[in-house]
Formats: sequence, structure tokens, C-alpha cells
Amino acid sequence: MPDDERLVTGYGGRLLLAVSVGWMFIQAGRLVVSPLLPEISTTYGLTPTQEGFAVTTIWGVYALLQYPSGRLSDRLTRTTLLVAGLVAVVVGFLLLAVAPSYPAFLFGAVVVGVGAGLYPTPARGLVSDLFVERRGQAFGLHTASGDLGGIAAAGLSVAALAVAGYAAGLPDALAALARLGWRTAFLPVVLVLAGVALSLHVWSREGYRLASVDLEVAATARRLLGRPGLRRLVVAYALYAFVWQSATGLLPTFLRRAKSFSPGVAAAGFATLFVVGAVVKPLAGGLGDRVARDRLAPAVLALAAVALGWVVVAESPTAVTLGVVVFAAGLMAYPPVMQAYLMDTFPDDSMAGDLGGMRSVYIGLGALGPTVVGAVGGFAGYGVGFAGLAACLLVAGALVLTS
Repeated sequence: MPDDERLVTGYGGRLLLAVSVGWMFIQAGRLVVSPLLPEISTTYGLTPTQEGFAVTTIWGVYALLQYPSGRLSDRLTRTTLLVAGLVAVVVGFLLLAVAPSYPAFLFGAVVVGVGAGLYPTPARGLVSDLFVERRGQAFGLHTASGDLGGIAAAGLSVAALAVAGYAAGLPDALAALARLGWRTAFLPVVLVLAGVALSLHVWSREGYRLASVDLEVAATARRLLGRPGLRRLVVAYALYAFVWQSATGLLPTFLRRAKSFSPGVAAAGFATLFVVGAVVKPLAGGLGDRVARDRLAPAVLALAAVALGWVVVAESPTAVTLGVVVFAAGLMAYPPVMQAYLMDTFPDDSMAGDLGGMRSVYIGLGALGPTVVGAVGGFAGYGVGFAGLAACLLVAGALVLTS
């Protein structure tokens, strides 16, 4: 392949690696909140609704930045937005690690949301700039890095809690660090993301640019909402995002409280989502290069809906884990297929801005998921909330079919 179409070598391969590692650890830092949520809740004395709102804050602020970050990266440079996002997210995770109260934790969540919001749309724009013939595969690999972040999040949560339990037997300096408990999970994330920011600064040929940019909100809204098919895709993706953010935000809590699983088993179920996703996403991206993407997407959503229904009614850890595996296969196959389809649809000179506008809408609506499901969980039980998520997937698949 030409140098700029190589997935793991050459200039394009190096940048794909860098932005993917960055995305992996941004996801790890955000997703580690999920398996640690019961411990965070104990530290601050939270209600189920407050637990969900903490997750919603991270994702809601992140959603607000999707459109402006994409538009800015179309008019400035991808590197400008990527490095700025990494710097902000490093600061945000440090704030989460030292937050003395729930309001302070929420402030750190806002800063994380800002930094994370600046990053993924320019990253996907950069991937589209570098890869054309192998765009589906590149998107599969890049989005799979987020699933590796989920696996890392599960490992970080288990390690942080395990080390805290052995604090008394460690040397004084390590014991003081271990006594921070769940907070130590954010420290490796900070170190890696700082390294990624430095790598992009050194490797990128784009450089930096600062200028006033017209966001053209009205023109973008007309492109996205002026076509009935795109309107249905926005609603479908919003329902998908609602499910994804609820599942990744509250699955460990659901397994511990509704199924009475241990923290270790709940973390393993959470990690299973992303282990399967890391395998499925590149395969789905490659398959989407060969078959009709607008038919593949609803099929995987239907698979995810049936599997989630099984997770709700199953009782044994083995049966639940099997259901989570199939649910993950359907859920995680959707993004690379649909994002490549959307990139094919958007004009070249505004693709990142258009994708960012759509992401702002569907992630913003989806960010309400953890709060809604948390409130339902506190009132009627988490099983009822997760059963509703299965229905959302079926509706989303029907909307894609009619787009």
C-alpha cells in the first residue's frame, strides 16, 4: 500500500497509533469511574441519581464540544485541537484524583469533559484525512482502541482497590499512595496521556494555528436536519448513545446490586464488553467495506437488543457473562460501520464539522442515559432500566432501516 495507507507503519501509521493510544487512555480514565462508582459513592455519600449524574456530567460536557471541535479542526489543524484536548484532559483527571468533595469531583468531571470533547472528532477527521481505500479498517482499529481503554479501566479499578487493601504492608511512600484508594486509578492515565501529547507535538507535520473561526451552526444544522434520512439517523444514533453510555456507565453497578455479584465478577463483566469490542470493531469495519453498511448496522443492533434482554433475566454469572459477550458483539460493531457510512455521506470540506455536529446531538442526548437509568434503578430496580435499553436498540435499528 502507499505510505499514507499503511495502518501500522509510515507517517499515517504513526499518527494512527498516537491518536488511538490517546483515545484508549481518555476512555480508560472516563470509564474507570464506572467500576469504581460504588466506592466513589461511599466516599461522598451519593444517591443513585447523583451517581448517574456524575457520569452524565463527564459525557454531557464532552458532547457539547463535539461540534465546535470538529469545525475548528476543519479550519485550523487537527493537531491544534488534539494537543489542546490532551492537555485539558490531563488536568481534569488530576482534579478527579484529588477532589475532596462531590462538587469538586463534578468540577473535575467538567474539565475532563472539555478535554475529551476536543479530542475524538479531530482524531476521526485525521484518520479520514490519512486513509481512503482502507478507511473502514482504520476506523475499526481506531475505535477498537476505545475498547482497549475499557479493558484497561477494569484492570485499573481492580488494581487500585487491591493495592489499597495491602497499604499496611507497603513502604511508607507507597502506603501513602495506596491509601488514596480509588483515586490512584487516574495516575497512570495522566502519565500516558502526557506522553501522547508530546508524541503528537513531535510527529505531526501540521503544526499549530490559532484564528477566529465562524462555526456556521445554521449551515451545519441545515445539512444534518434538512434530509429526512439524516434526521432519522440522528435519532437512531441518539438512542444507541443512550444505551451505550448507560451500559458502560452503570453495568458494574447493575451487576453488583441487581445480580449480587462480587466487585471482581462485576469488573470482569464490564471488561468483557471491551474485550469483545476490541475484536469485533476491526472485523465490523472491514465487513462494512464489503457489504451495505445501512443493512449491517440494524442487524447488529437487533443482536445487541436480544442479548441485553437475556442479561436482564439470567441469574448465574456464567449465563450473564455469555449474554454480555453477545451484547458487546452487537453493540460494539455499530460505531465503525455507521461512522464510515456517515463520513462517506458528508462533504469533504466539512466532514469533521458535520460529524461533530451530529455527535454533539446524539452524545448529548445519550449522556442523559446514566442519570435516567440510575433514577429508574433507585425507584424500580436496575433490571427495569436495562430492559428499557433493549427496547431503545430495537427502535434505533428500525430507524436505520428506514433512513
